Amino acid sequence: MTLHIGRRLFSLAAGALLIAAATNADAEDEWRTISSLIGKSKYEAGFTRYDHVNPEAPKGGVLNSIATGTFDSFNPFIVRGTAAAGLRAFGGGLPYDTLMAQSVEEAGTSYPLIAEAFRYPDDYSSTTYRIDPRARFHDGEPVTAEDVVWSFETLKANHPLYNQYFHNVTEAVILSEREVEFRFDQKNNRELPHIMGDMPVLPKHWWEGTDANGKKRDISAPTLEPPLGSGPYRIKSFKAGAEITWELVPDYWGKDLAVNIGRNNFGERRYTYFLDDNAAWQGFTKGGLDDYRVENRAQKWATEYNFPAFEAGDVLKKAFPTESGEPMQGFALNTRREKFADRRVREALTWAFDFESMNRTLFYGLYKRTDSYFEGGELASSGLPEGRELEILEDYRGRIPDEVFEKPFTLPVYTGDNRKDRANLSRAFQLLKEAGYERKGSQLVGPDGKVFTIEFLGRDPSDGRVMGPYIEQLRKLGIDASLRVIDPNQYINRFRTFDYDAVTVVLAQSQSPGNEQREFWSSAAADAVGSRNAAGIKDPVIDELVDRVIFARDRAELVAATHALDRVLLWNFYVVPQWHNPDIWLAWWNKFGIPEKQPAYIGVDIDSWWIDADKAAVLEARRGTGN
Repeated sequence: MTLHIGRRLFSLAAGALLIAAATNADAEDEWRTISSLIGKSKYEAGFTRYDHVNPEAPKGGVLNSIATGTFDSFNPFIVRGTAAAGLRAFGGGLPYDTLMAQSVEEAGTSYPLIAEAFRYPDDYSSTTYRIDPRARFHDGEPVTAEDVVWSFETLKANHPLYNQYFHNVTEAVILSEREVEFRFDQKNNRELPHIMGDMPVLPKHWWEGTDANGKKRDISAPTLEPPLGSGPYRIKSFKAGAEITWELVPDYWGKDLAVNIGRNNFGERRYTYFLDDNAAWQGFTKGGLDDYRVENRAQKWATEYNFPAFEAGDVLKKAFPTESGEPMQGFALNTRREKFADRRVREALTWAFDFESMNRTLFYGLYKRTDSYFEGGELASSGLPEGRELEILEDYRGRIPDEVFEKPFTLPVYTGDNRKDRANLSRAFQLLKEAGYERKGSQLVGPDGKVFTIEFLGRDPSDGRVMGPYIEQLRKLGIDASLRVIDPNQYINRFRTFDYDAVTVVLAQSQSPGNEQREFWSSAAADAVGSRNAAGIKDPVIDELVDRVIFARDRAELVAATHALDRVLLWNFYVVPQWHNPDIWLAWWNKFGIPEKQPAYIGVDIDSWWIDADKAAVLEARRGTGN
């Protein structure tokens, strides 16, 4: 997974395309050290480091960060509990290494980490990974094929993310102490050999052992026992729910690998928990608690970077452009609930959303409207379908909205002209009437005689500022719309169990979509607790289109299939699209050494920064004197 600093979540980068070897030989089962889902990699086999890093960057110092909410577990591989900052389900986070490392400079490209090489037959029916003999867990034990097999079986059994991602992987088989073969239930899925490299490897001996009290560990349950990993960091100290400090592992086995040279430079990474983002903002402006901040609010970026430390030059900010595409951010409408089952209702809710007024009055004109699930690049559909995309869609004529073939997908525009803007609401009301709703006084009543209500779920008090204008628009239609803000832990639990009417989602995509699309859109994921199918989509056509993406034979086929999937998702109005920021807004306290360039693909690689001891001392002295 690519850590994408900014408004993107962690992107489940994986897709279906070419697995390109670093060498040119065509022999079946040739060992490969570099894989690319797009085409030829920027680097050749044996490369020593990324171009953008400083290989002489000093190690040490503390990177302070703020997390919001709380935590109650160090186990990110289950849907129970809230994992601490520094951990994540996909890839494991700071203490875990994966078989391969996804590139921060290119889409869909991986380099050796725990696995030094991999291979697969011509029909892509399996793949074999060979473990680097140097790979070690933090207790010094070697990483073995047994650990890899146990990790595969455990992750797939305990988390819907991995269950969907590895859906077509039937088993993992030990071939030798250092080789594992993953076998697939299908052929010609070009993505499958690659995505196995995204799997974190867990220590079987530790999880099957006992803790300090003699209690047997349980990977299926939350725990606050610091985990054993193999990655660059381990837990140094923590206060449950309040703070956690990770320390750089001095004898980390992989520190000299190409993907790690000049990176993982911070001696400690300390996270302090705050209740909400407003408190986090205050912590950032004060200094000493949050050393860098990814800004996701236009108002703050435009008007609130005027506090004393910024004016003095102690805090800097910059917009970093990226080339990795934009996420679909929007209100997901929970179609598991009957009131959202009718496409006309969902379309009506889209017509009621006035982005332009919000962008003008709230966002200082800094955002752009999102109109694709694959925004920003060649994967986004546009215009009318043609060529191979049209051929694909013709297979589903009569099972998908007719508009797919008849007109380009466009979102309503609010111009500020009252007459035209009222026409948008009139169109929304007409759609609701067609769906059986009628206005009774000030209320919109459905075919069942009940008032149409929508409760939006939020997790931060400031959510009302953004959701308020949309709620007012819905109330003009007679919809009893409201916002409920709950604490982050409750929010996470309700989100995982789909206990909401509507919720804001940020659906990040890679430039090579593939197996992860099942977790976003498939019928199977709709009922899987913890999946990312927030809208509860259950549509056989979409299931088939997802498979077309996964089994695309080449890049052209992948682009056409993705266009078709995008277009059908849009015309079904599962999400009311919001907006995106084409840049990453980053602010930081001036204590860092920063490479001259940052990777254009992800925009910012914080792991390539380091603490500049002289700058840090100046800041500390100023804080000490109150200047």
